Amino acid sequence: MYIVSNVKIEINENNIKEVISKKLKVSSNDIISFSYYKKAIDARDKNHVFYICHFLVDVKKNVIGKVSKNKDVKIYKPYILETSKITTDKKIYIIGSGPSGLFTSYVLALNGIKNIVIERGSKVEKRINDVNEIFTTGIINPNSNLQFGEGGAGTFSDGKLTTNINDERIEFIKNTFIKFGAHEDIYYMSKPHIGSDVLVEVVKNMREELIKMGVEFHFDTTLVDFNIDEGKISDIYLKNNETGTISNKKCDLLILATGHSARDIYYMLDKHNIYLEKKPFSIGVRIEHKKEDIDKAQYGEKYYKYLPAADYKLAVHLDNNRSLYSFCMCPGGVVVASGSEDGYIVTNGMSYNARNKENSNSALLVNVNEDDLEEDLFGGIRFQEKYEKLAYEISMSNKAPCQLFGDLINNVSSTNYKSIKPSYLPGVTFTNLRNCLPDFVIDTLIKGIPLMDKKIKGFANPDALLTAPETRSSSPIRIVRDESYQTNIKGIFPCGEGSGYSSGITTSALDGIRVANKVIKDILNN
Repeated sequence: MYIVSNVKIEINENNIKEVISKKLKVSSNDIISFSYYKKAIDARDKNHVFYICHFLVDVKKNVIGKVSKNKDVKIYKPYILETSKITTDKKIYIIGSGPSGLFTSYVLALNGIKNIVIERGSKVEKRINDVNEIFTTGIINPNSNLQFGEGGAGTFSDGKLTTNINDERIEFIKNTFIKFGAHEDIYYMSKPHIGSDVLVEVVKNMREELIKMGVEFHFDTTLVDFNIDEGKISDIYLKNNETGTISNKKCDLLILATGHSARDIYYMLDKHNIYLEKKPFSIGVRIEHKKEDIDKAQYGEKYYKYLPAADYKLAVHLDNNRSLYSFCMCPGGVVVASGSEDGYIVTNGMSYNARNKENSNSALLVNVNEDDLEEDLFGGIRFQEKYEKLAYEISMSNKAPCQLFGDLINNVSSTNYKSIKPSYLPGVTFTNLRNCLPDFVIDTLIKGIPLMDKKIKGFANPDALLTAPETRSSSPIRIVRDESYQTNIKGIFPCGEGSGYSSGITTSALDGIRVANKVIKDILNN
């Protein structure tokens, strides 16, 4: 099998096999089979948009010599995760069932190592109801919401798998998602996404397989404390969220895959003198445009109807020592309420697999500098909480503050939307965002959005909606780990976004694989 790179495919091309054969300079009859390996849209010239593709191709023996000499051809070597059967009686607890926790559990289970997954939120079937309750009534279950619950925060954030990291294990991650129900196009699309509606089923299927492999799951259960004996974890305390009862469990190895919103975990670790450090983070808004306007701007009038919903990635650097950049772009998606408790507003974005909603949105984030914060370790968390609380106090409800970009420029409160209808549920409160965002964010948005308009025509549309605040794109805290991936207390392995070592589903899953391998090494060495 070969990878054939840089094959240009026209948008309405029907005979792809013939195009590949011309690239290889062989007869189409010499091609035994082919499938996509990578597929990207080249829309630099709006008068001629096309796909640039890499294919996996199997050819007949008589043309192998000719094909292998082509500069755009190389042998395909699939990544295979190496596993072995390991026997251990160690009690291994994984706290959190987001992508990092699930992939840690899965890799351990593939190696025959039983483990126990603890999730403060509900299993995904119930979690959907809790999320819908937020959308319809604004009532938040503090343990099961868009941040907490099976699948993690990424479950209700489009299921984007895009990453700039080049790691062969990403092939294993994608194939795992496909195995459990994701569409096969995530394997080859240049900017793959599963979609929140599909990801719900993927997570459920993965859990059911893990249970068959001997993994235990305990939902609606929170880690509240642990004990240390001679510099090593010895046991943990788990609280049943429904009954309030606390149980003590022997624990030999503890994987913390708790996500960036589990702020109580940071305070607990600090109480036990586990090393923590500040890390960079950002704050901003969700910007909404009409999906059709973004599609036209990205693909042109001639092609936009024939292509999937358009995305974008933007960044500008300003003279105020700030950057404005897009994050977690959701084509054909909605803005969602992502707070994890009453009294605080947090926004995020979500798309379903079809990406066919009326609007497209993304976070527009501004870097937070050290001198914006109080000096102590938890200054970043208090900074986030301050603006989440201010946003709530505007309406004293879970309706998010919203302002038209034109009104932001003119420093007047918005009173209603114009050509773009807000998608945020349970609804928005029109206001002046100066009431709930730092001055440096307002200044950066006003200066930066027109610069982004030079890259995407219409981006600075005065009717564009800004919904605030987006505060939890990443954690302001990192849990320090050594080269064995353990904290200064042995047996504790920080993992994923909440530990400060990843950002997004793919990198979190990748960190889960790394941690699993470190756990395996620890078991074999001890």
